[in-house]
Amino acid sequence: MSNPASKPDHQGPATRIIHNQRHKDTFGSPYSPIYNTTTYRFENTAALLDMIEGRSEGYLYTRWGTNPSIQELEQGLAGLEQAEAALAFASGMAAISATLLTHGRNGIVCVGDLYGGTQAFLVDQCQALGIPVTFLFREEQNQLADHLEQPGKLVYFETPANPNMAMLDINAIAETAHKHDALVAVDNTFASPINQKPLGLGADLVLHSASKYLGGHSDITAGALMTSAALAKPVATWRKNLGQLIAPETAALLSRSLRTLPVRIRQHNENAMQVAQAMETHPKVTKVHYPGLPSFEGHELACKQMTGFGGMLSIEVEGGQEAAARVADSLKVFLLATSLGGVESLVSQPSATSHHGISREERLKRGIGDGMLRLSVGLEDATDLIDDLTQALG
Repeated sequence: MSNPASKPDHQGPATRIIHNQRHKDTFGSPYSPIYNTTTYRFENTAALLDMIEGRSEGYLYTRWGTNPSIQELEQGLAGLEQAEAALAFASGMAAISATLLTHGRNGIVCVGDLYGGTQAFLVDQCQALGIPVTFLFREEQNQLADHLEQPGKLVYFETPANPNMAMLDINAIAETAHKHDALVAVDNTFASPINQKPLGLGADLVLHSASKYLGGHSDITAGALMTSAALAKPVATWRKNLGQLIAPETAALLSRSLRTLPVRIRQHNENAMQVAQAMETHPKVTKVHYPGLPSFEGHELACKQMTGFGGMLSIEVEGGQEAAARVADSLKVFLLATSLGGVESLVSQPSATSHHGISREERLKRGIGDGMLRLSVGLEDATDLIDDLTQALG
């Protein structure tokens, strides 16, 4: 668990992450080498005890999180979200599960749509462990206070949400939660720290599937939690004992990827806006869900709490599920695959992937139509992406 307090607050995110070096390299490398060691040698027992009992700094065992490669990554992650501390995990679900098990034991209230893996963990594991879990539709968020009658609960949500990009007001939800002594955790994966900073809007904990935009190249699996030092400390214990730590080699790859995050996100934003605008005028597309469009229901809120609108959007194709499948199968540049946030553009059909296990009635209630396609807009030339969608729709 690392604290970015030593990094200058006035620097922008690109400068901070590029110059994020916790350990000076002996040979003058601008970036630290990979420390893929599992254990560390001590000169004597007294020195070992000094480290274990907190009288001196040092490293004991990588599974505990004491590894230079991992701690340098965590320092960079904390700086991106302007948090006191960060924890790196082996996957996004590892970060989510450890956080929910740590801070949600008095009850979890979920607002709006959630990633399928998160929903499954809440239903199948949390409730099996006796943790009370409540689900509220986005339209029911005005009932939040009614479900926080007992103090110490955790409010959990995503914004923008998967797959319809639905927006939730972070500040408003945080104000309600804090009045009832509840914590607020926000999954910020879709937005990234470049486009949205939930901690500054009142959230207490921010989570990421770092496999997505933070990694950015579809070649690593990782997760992250950014929060205060006090809230991170007990999560670190769960991470240690559940064996959820990120590998040093993966941590180094993620640190590499973070150095290009600001410039990558700017291009994702630009490309997705162009694709969304083109699809909005296409006769075969009945609706476009993208926070950057004035026609989007949550556009005003997105303008208020985001500085960019992201690389994710969804379109609804005329003709329903079969028509959407034909379009997805006809694309040449967009790859038919799950996940998101890489340099390559991806397409998926929520009714066949993320929400396949949900009844049609439930999907429609959540605003996920039969003809919906989710697009992760990558870094290709936007005109090529638009041409690809146009030929597939034709």
